[in-house]
Amino acid sequence: MAFRIRGLSPEPFRHLFGLDDAALAAAGARRYVVDHAPGFPDRIEVRDLDPGETALLLNYMHQPADTPFRASHAIFVREGATTACDVVDRVPQVLRIRPISLRAFDADGMMADAELAQGTDLEAAIGRLFARPGVAYLQAHYATRGCYAARIDRA
Repeated sequence: MAFRIRGLSPEPFRHLFGLDDAALAAAGARRYVVDHAPGFPDRIEVRDLDPGETALLLNYMHQPADTPFRASHAIFVREGATTACDVVDRVPQVLRIRPISLRAFDADGMMADAELAQGTDLEAAIGRLFARPGVAYLQAHYATRGCYAARIDRA
């Protein structure tokens, strides 16, 4: 089954780019200069940031549906990112190298199923979840820390 993995739009984060540390703190965010890789997975470009790049750590509402599954968590975004990842039938390396929790949701934002998979096995897990009736979209989360990684839709 064809699938599409998309990163977040940079638009909701642009107002944070370039703020000083005090202004970031007032907005509930923090700046990090990447000092090792992998370790700072960007949610806009859906890639691990390289040493020397700047990441913003902030809280993001990744499941805004008005259901018991409404959720937010900390994410990194690359400061200055301009273009969201949008790939079809390809798993970005940042997902490929980590264990991933896939969460399947119906059109109302209710969780229909979930699966834990190694990044190397994501295509099969995505196919199994999309084969379930009523699954509208998937969310990938980094299993170790539970952070939202990317949205997956049928292509």
